[in-house]
Amino acid sequence: MFSSVLSAAVIGIEAYPIQVEADICDGLPQFCMVGDLSPEVREAADRVRTALRNTKISFPPKKITVNLSPAHIRKEGTGFDLPVAAALLTALGIIPEEYVKGVLVMGEVGLNGKVRPVSGVLQSVMLAKELGCRLCLVPGENAKEGAAVYGVSVVGVGTLQELLECLLSPGFCMEHAECPKEWEAEQSVCGEDFQEVNGQEGVRRAAEIAAAGMHNFLMVGSPGAGKTMIARRMPTILPELTLPESLEISKVYSACGLLSGEAGLIRTRPFRAPHHTVSAVALAGGGRKVKPGEISLATRGVLFLDELPEFSRNALEILRQPMEEGQVTISRASGTFVFPAHFQLVSAMNPCRCGYYPDRERCHCLPGEISQYLRRISRPLLDRIDICAEISRVEYRDLTGTHENESSAGIRYRVETAQKIQKERYQELGWQFNSQLPVSAIRHFCILGQEEMRTMELAFEKLGLSARAYHRILKVARTIADLAGEKRIRTEHLLEAIGYRSLDQKFWGR
Repeated sequence: MFSSVLSAAVIGIEAYPIQVEADICDGLPQFCMVGDLSPEVREAADRVRTALRNTKISFPPKKITVNLSPAHIRKEGTGFDLPVAAALLTALGIIPEEYVKGVLVMGEVGLNGKVRPVSGVLQSVMLAKELGCRLCLVPGENAKEGAAVYGVSVVGVGTLQELLECLLSPGFCMEHAECPKEWEAEQSVCGEDFQEVNGQEGVRRAAEIAAAGMHNFLMVGSPGAGKTMIARRMPTILPELTLPESLEISKVYSACGLLSGEAGLIRTRPFRAPHHTVSAVALAGGGRKVKPGEISLATRGVLFLDELPEFSRNALEILRQPMEEGQVTISRASGTFVFPAHFQLVSAMNPCRCGYYPDRERCHCLPGEISQYLRRISRPLLDRIDICAEISRVEYRDLTGTHENESSAGIRYRVETAQKIQKERYQELGWQFNSQLPVSAIRHFCILGQEEMRTMELAFEKLGLSARAYHRILKVARTIADLAGEKRIRTEHLLEAIGYRSLDQKFWGR
């Protein structure tokens, strides 16, 4: 007898429909699986057969063939165990064939018949909705993840016995269907706040501008000045996630198996801080089974690179294309994979290996050593960083004073106001923030008066700016004007934006 059950294969971060076909016929007893399968998928034959036997369901001594179609798509992972079991139960006549129509099934099965969680459930349920399915049967621990998709019923099953009950009893499905949780974003739950940052008014201002326009941000300063402290509080001044943003992030995390069973969706801005020993593949994504990297895991959030010169040259240079295009493209013989990369780069570094340059009383590095250390950051990468701020040593009076610092909530209000202005300005043009402005749009949205043009010309010649750096100064000035509620860029806005490029001259000798 023949049967077919719908499942899904997750490749990269996208799900593709897979028909799990089972045929039981007379012949020499054997269990054969075909369809371009990885070793873990082939092992499903032994897992499912043992699990069914332990669920008191016996196999007839016949020839069993299972085909995962289409054959040109590589099937990997353990998520096909449950649909294979469902297809076999249907082929055996235990489940009527009409009961599995319009049902997507995925999950791993243990030898004792228990269903275990798998990755990629969110995008698989999204696919089921597109295909018009009425029901998705997923592991119980993935049920909240799948229930985030409206328009299709999602039921979490814990055992093969529950799978049978779901397919044979519509009332069981209605009773155990996971109810979608009302969307509600959350701010960072780590308890960190800008109110805890003493002093550093200039860097706090630079961080606010960076957050308002989603500009890339570099802090240069001595050890212990608060660079990491400020970076870890950047997500607290960003606006709350919207539902479309959360779904975009959650698809990436689901493909990597990083979604929590209780949360369902990612509800806070991501903050990723990979160690400087991270490889280029781990940062951008890839590997034998292509998966997103740290860049994509930080999408719609913050990617923090501490001790920036300590990262390998390959890892740093791989950032350049995603920073410009907002996506990571990975080409392999098996195909091309595109992952989202709408992240804000926040980085920190010491000005020399010991960390105390230009304080010559504490820094004993030779000029050549300082130059060699700074040259680890290439000019093309440096040009893609919009705001570069020097962070000085915190004074004793700032640590012990009674002055109350502004909280993240106060800064976030101004950031949200500025971002609202930008989204309204660009709502029909395909981008959201000033940092995303293409060169063709800068002339229209970053108009300078005669005085501002003379100021910009002088800065261009004196600082030796590249064309990319020139355009990024204009974008930062546009953000500063938005924070001030101004419709046009004024000289004071331009001068402040130019000031955030002055470290090029001080440290990199521009």
